[in-house]
Amino acid sequence: MTGLGHRLHRPGSTPVHRLPPQCKLVATAAFVLAVVCTPREAVWAFGGFALLLAAVAALARVTPGFLVRRMAVEVPFVAFAVLLPFVARGPRVEVLGLALSQSGLWSAWNILAKASLGTAASVLLAATTEPRQLLLGLERLRLPPLLVQIATFMLRYADVIVGEMRRMRLARAARGFDGRDVRAFGVLARSAGALFLRSYERGERVYLAMLSRGYDGRMPVLNEIAATRAQWAVAAVLPVAAVLVASGAWMVG
Repeated sequence: MTGLGHRLHRPGSTPVHRLPPQCKLVATAAFVLAVVCTPREAVWAFGGFALLLAAVAALARVTPGFLVRRMAVEVPFVAFAVLLPFVARGPRVEVLGLALSQSGLWSAWNILAKASLGTAASVLLAATTEPRQLLLGLERLRLPPLLVQIATFMLRYADVIVGEMRRMRLARAARGFDGRDVRAFGVLARSAGALFLRSYERGERVYLAMLSRGYDGRMPVLNEIAATRAQWAVAAVLPVAAVLVASGAWMVG
């Protein structure tokens, strides 16, 4: 399961790394839920959430640069949020000489703050947990086995497909293909079709190999990952603190 997971996972032996994956999954989900339920007007509360994540990152020895680079996935949400103050209706307020919608500004802040905190929490989860361990954690949390198997194969063969695409690109380049002209669309379309056929055939071969080895619809579990009460208590520190911050935001509001 090294595939694409090595780009997010940061190996280590910190207390956060050693927690069972099911504990970290529940803690992350509860933290994100607390963030989402916080009123947008409680700006101080989002600062508190950020401090909690910073403490977890420091404990897990995840550097700010690593965290920020992996948060680039939220760029589409940022672009959408930036447009809201210009297109939203309602009372206008002048900011740096621009007439912006007051409700749009609050909506943009709400999206930016909550999306950034949720993304940072997910990146920390991925950085401290191997992909295979995450899947084992989902099994321990009683997620339907079929969904876990689909996620397993998706993670395993995404890197295989990317590697196949890279080899096909190199083969086209070796034959003088440039790809900067409209006439290249036909070549790219045929390449996409060939990639689909190769992926389908590879999947068929893998499935037949699994059947020959006794596959009956369930993936074997090589090692059980049980969590003690102490580990659950340690993992609960983050969501409990987040719930306290969210509760304080509602009471102050």
